[in-house]
Amino acid sequence: MDKQTVKLGLMGFGTVGTGVVRIIQAHQEDLQKQTGLGIEIKRILVQDAEKTRSIPSMNSVLTTNASDLLDDPEIDVIVEVIGGISPAREYILAALERGKHVVTANKDLMALHGGEILQKAQEKGCDVYYEASVAGGIPILRALVEGFSSDRITKMMGIVNGTTNYILTKMSQDGADYSDVLKEAQALGYAEADPTSDVEGYDAARKMAILATLGFRVPMKLEDVDVKGISGVTKEDIAYGKKLGYEVKLLGLARRDGEAIEVSVQPTMIAKSHPLASVNGVFNAVYVHGEAVGETMFYGPGAGELPTATAVVSDLVTVVKNMKLGVNGRGMVAPYKEKILKDDKQKLSKYFLRIVVADKRGVLAQITQLLADKNISLEQVLQQPYNNGEQAEIIIVTHLASKGDMDEVLQGMEELEIVSEVKSCYRVEGGEQA
Repeated sequence: MDKQTVKLGLMGFGTVGTGVVRIIQAHQEDLQKQTGLGIEIKRILVQDAEKTRSIPSMNSVLTTNASDLLDDPEIDVIVEVIGGISPAREYILAALERGKHVVTANKDLMALHGGEILQKAQEKGCDVYYEASVAGGIPILRALVEGFSSDRITKMMGIVNGTTNYILTKMSQDGADYSDVLKEAQALGYAEADPTSDVEGYDAARKMAILATLGFRVPMKLEDVDVKGISGVTKEDIAYGKKLGYEVKLLGLARRDGEAIEVSVQPTMIAKSHPLASVNGVFNAVYVHGEAVGETMFYGPGAGELPTATAVVSDLVTVVKNMKLGVNGRGMVAPYKEKILKDDKQKLSKYFLRIVVADKRGVLAQITQLLADKNISLEQVLQQPYNNGEQAEIIIVTHLASKGDMDEVLQGMEELEIVSEVKSCYRVEGGEQA
């Protein structure tokens, strides 16, 4: 190519968009040395061009008209950081149709419409990169596609939502209630006014769908992910977990046994000896197990202006290098394996159960018999007085059991007269057999 400068159209000038501009401006010399080309932001799409901004030098390139970016033949790359599904999907597809490469940080869009976008990119010979859509500044997607290209990934576990990790960390460290910590997180700006997407696990589920698609090379969809949020987690659950050697984390799990796959997001008891147990606050981490490499973990800030913008600019550098070499559109590997999802009898895990029962002789025997009928053995048992000694609380950690069998056990417990309430049931990870 005979260009000396690559020109960008930036869609969105909020937190991440501002970070992208700052990095490109501050690192221009380094970027040119890495790519062999200059990088210029020609246009920035915003909703309100009159709004006061922290980088006033860019006011001259602001526009409220998307066609100023999409129909400009000089713009080579569209960087999309506006978020949401629409109009981002329409903008990206239009950009690809016009032969423009795309970098996006849009996890919602890639989780729901990634297949359509990647197919269009392949048709047009364009690049689409989306490292910033999962875990902010942690380079996990590139690692899955390139770093593990010679390996076979069998398991990924991720703390991929900073809001929920902050809440659970504060509950663990301070012994606080969920509702109180949520209010604090909202006051600090870590949680949205409507926190549903975060606390009910949907944000993490979108990210796990993306990780599973790339790690296992199968077309995972959001509806393939079993999702449970943290709104039901109590300080008592966390305290009992600690007593038995566990921390509670909202954990995304993607596991492959043979060709059968399971992907889920749910509150999980994870052994304190596991590296993920010590990931606290708003930090993210993704644990990856490969058949050849064994265990690896990627850790860092999961959000924020500069961490996320760093991932965006890193993808941009890759696009520009590909342009220089004339290999755009050749590096993407679309999912090519058949998707085979496990049924509930194939999903194996250890389980933590917390049950309120009548405080009388023979109760524990009935509970253990119900588990034994499904060939579920016990690893740990703890019994405590409850309700001023009128009842008892039994806490159990099982050995490996299928989700299907555990669901039947829970249903059976509801039918036992001695059982007042099943307070909680959590997956357990990080132990020797988990």
